[in-house]
Amino acid sequence: MSIYDYQVTLENGDVYSLEKYTGHPLLIVNTATKCGFAPQFKQLEQLYEDYQDQGLVVLGFPSNQFHQELDDDAQAAAVCRTTYGVTFPMHTIQNVNGKDALPLFTYLTEETKGTFGRSIKWNFTKFLINPDGKVVKRFAPKTDPLKMIPEIEKLVR
Repeated sequence: MSIYDYQVTLENGDVYSLEKYTGHPLLIVNTATKCGFAPQFKQLEQLYEDYQDQGLVVLGFPSNQFHQELDDDAQAAAVCRTTYGVTFPMHTIQNVNGKDALPLFTYLTEETKGTFGRSIKWNFTKFLINPDGKVVKRFAPKTDPLKMIPEIEKLVR
């Protein structure tokens, strides 16, 4: 299995297969607009702008599982775009843990272990995926996205 086996839903309700990103390194992040780590959106956008021509795609997946996200998909995405200048794809608000978790996040957490086990403990947990769709590394919420550049540069074209 790889992430290419999963379908996800954009903020506007369009469903698509992650297979469309075959051959691209991905940075998948669970986000929340009211989280103290929300300023990381700016660094995530910087990574997207700096490396998208080399194939990197950043994907934001809002979650209110930690009670720090708005209740509406479109409003959450609008805050990301207007407050932080986000242009990378944002998705619908989903759970990232438990029986109701988005299947993609169940896969990501089964493939990696965080500091406190497999479940996601907070917003802005980041997963770096290689161009073959395999999880390369998991980064903690507190990890500044720009500190991931050496790992990203190993994967871009």
